[in-house]
Amino acid sequence: MPIDAAKALAAEPRTGEITWTRKDVLLYHLGLGAGTPATDPGELRYTLESRLHVLPSFATVAGSGSPGVISGLSVPGVDVDLARVLHGGQSLTLHRPLPAEGTATATGGIAAVYDKGKAAVLVMRTEVSDEQGPLWTNDAQIFVRGEGGWGGDRGPSTRLEPPTGPPDRTLERRVREDQALLYRLSGDWNPLHADPEFAARAGFERPILHGLCTYGMTLKAVVDTLLDGDPGRVRHYTTRFAGVVFPGETLRTRMWRQGGGSVRVAVSAADRDDAPVLADTVVEHT
Repeated sequence: MPIDAAKALAAEPRTGEITWTRKDVLLYHLGLGAGTPATDPGELRYTLESRLHVLPSFATVAGSGSPGVISGLSVPGVDVDLARVLHGGQSLTLHRPLPAEGTATATGGIAAVYDKGKAAVLVMRTEVSDEQGPLWTNDAQIFVRGEGGWGGDRGPSTRLEPPTGPPDRTLERRVREDQALLYRLSGDWNPLHADPEFAARAGFERPILHGLCTYGMTLKAVVDTLLDGDPGRVRHYTTRFAGVVFPGETLRTRMWRQGGGSVRVAVSAADRDDAPVLADTVVEHT
């Protein structure tokens, strides 16, 4: 069969050096829509190098996202059709605040393989450390349609009970028409996000926004509204990708404060009857 779970889990992790600069961080923030209004002090911490704070989700693109999802699938025991691959979820653990520039060592491999019956789920883990120690751990949950059913471990459920009561904050933000074109400059060159003909072949009426762009926009919304604008307070951030976003749409982000230093979040497309975009989303913080 295309996925040999034992072989994939036993494969030697891949290690490489990644480097990023303030320019990379600034470009990433602009790709998330930071800088509106351009002179707002709260936005300048994302767009002006002299006061730069790094949004933790930058970890998903640092070093151009290396090692990326596509290269990560090129491991022993995994031989899949990329047309069947879906990015199902993302989790990020921060060991300390991200520096505005740096060089680090990234080690990536398959941390888990789950059998969901009609699909396989690969958990691709990347550990990043610099000379001072661990920086972050990234987990990407990759669904491979049609590759389940071998009787393996189904894995934990990521579905959460919906938050109760009205949200503490609701924020609406329009996605710029050119936002996917700008965000892709941070390293995800998939033509699905830029080429109308490619998007049509993939079954979409037009190019869609990167899921990890929505992921970053959502974390920025939480930091700006509930964490006093301090990205350094974020400790863990996880989500499930529940639907697509088209540039030009308006994202509606609902936030609920939880006990124990966490925020539950739900993101929907306001223009499409609140169609879910991000679900089972939690930000843990100090």
